[in-house]
Amino acid sequence: MVECNDVSFSYPADSSVGGEYNEKKRDGALRHISCRIEDGSFVLLCGESGCGKTTLTRLFNGLIPHYYEGNFTGTVCLEGKDTRKLSLYDISEKVGSVFQNPRSQFFNVDTTSELAFGPENHGLPEDAVRKRVKEVSRRLRLSELLDRSIFSLSGGEKQKIACGSASAIEPDLFVLDEPSSNLDAFAIEDLRNLLAILKAQGKTIIISEHRLYYLRELIDRVLYLKGGEIQGDYTAEEFRSIPEEERARMGLRPLDLNSLMAAGDRQIRTGESVWQLKNFTFAYKHQPVILNIERASFPSGSATAVIGQNGAGKSTLSRCLCGLERRCPGIVDHEGKEYSQRMRLKLCYMVMQDVNHQLFTESVLDEILLSMEKEDMGKAEEILKETDLLSFKDCHPLGLSGGQKQRVAVASAIASERPLILFDEPTSGLDLFHMRQMADVVNRITENGKTVIVVTHDPEFILRCCDYVLHMENGEVKESYSLKSREERRRLLGFFRECTDCREFFPRRSVQSHAASTEPAQIRG
Repeated sequence: MVECNDVSFSYPADSSVGGEYNEKKRDGALRHISCRIEDGSFVLLCGESGCGKTTLTRLFNGLIPHYYEGNFTGTVCLEGKDTRKLSLYDISEKVGSVFQNPRSQFFNVDTTSELAFGPENHGLPEDAVRKRVKEVSRRLRLSELLDRSIFSLSGGEKQKIACGSASAIEPDLFVLDEPSSNLDAFAIEDLRNLLAILKAQGKTIIISEHRLYYLRELIDRVLYLKGGEIQGDYTAEEFRSIPEEERARMGLRPLDLNSLMAAGDRQIRTGESVWQLKNFTFAYKHQPVILNIERASFPSGSATAVIGQNGAGKSTLSRCLCGLERRCPGIVDHEGKEYSQRMRLKLCYMVMQDVNHQLFTESVLDEILLSMEKEDMGKAEEILKETDLLSFKDCHPLGLSGGQKQRVAVASAIASERPLILFDEPTSGLDLFHMRQMADVVNRITENGKTVIVVTHDPEFILRCCDYVLHMENGEVKESYSLKSREERRRLLGFFRECTDCREFFPRRSVQSHAASTEPAQIRG
């Protein structure tokens, strides 16, 4: 059992980590938290970004106060013992943690060693470690991932290994912080199954999430946080009975993907011209071809969602389109003008999935100014206001939360005014409010005549701002279609059928039956 007794916590007021904003708004801080998590329960922590979900998980797994410093009052007890008086080593025997980005918790370069790391670190003999790895691989169905390079894994496979590594210590409590944020629909279903296995074993599970639909049948209890306080404590039945409109007002994502059908009832933009891709092939050195697109097109002045499983080639296509991969010989044609790989470097702006790679300056405002051809302070601040970042303008970009960093990179893309803007998973880690705000940003970009291409696993986001879909499999275009009709939107949600709610609405049938009349590499306007 884990228990919080009148816990308050706030991070240090340090401007280099966004502390000025934290001091004013208490972003991520907690106030007078009291709750008891019973053994064997499955508890969901939900609420808008900055409400304190991640901070609460850090209290449960001991990272506060043993790693993150701040003003901490009250007590957190693990099996009746104050976590202040326990070492992180002691806590790690009882609590397994899975972070939003699994790469941040890996210590080895191969999967088997990663699974063995925890038991080895706790001093188990070699035979016991081998037995533990074998048992965890069997229970969590990880055998096919053994003896693999960590770097060769997809996002979903990395998350599975992270869960397996935590499970190998055989803790009684699992704490997960937004584990689905970078996963595709199929990897999310695998994660759901893995969590179901842990629940069946009687483990206590605490999970912080924005995506709720895949947890619908797993949760026993929901803690709703707002402004650093627990403002709702629901049983699963009570939470499911809350009307969808009320949950939206609470800033929560849908529990049922079928409720998204109405989100697509809007005017679809149809471009008068198209950006044509020709002969886009790519392979890493001494590796087989992973991208093979003879021809594809993106209507100009519109937004196209690129969907597919992890590893389908979506991000590779984006990098090749932007000219970031020299080994891609493809040509982009627009209104008779051809753009080579080098020319596309100035034609496109890409917001990467890991935005830490593209933040360079000492302040958020400077980051926006850097993207402009000609600095315009007024326009930069206007863009920051549109993306809900004006309060952060003097903060260091790398000191912000993941969702805030994402919005800084998006704001930079807007400021660049490039004709082709690409987003790779722009809503990972975003709550309902900021996801909808991001959709509004995409709508404004296309209304200004720019063309947007979005690699995403977020159906709600797609239906709010995208006009077309390009579905990729194994490095090729499987199908492409517009989102004009309800049938086409149903077709889109059918791709996410592996989620529990979708299986109930969409029988397991191939979506290829819809694609028979569709040119495989040409989007129909």
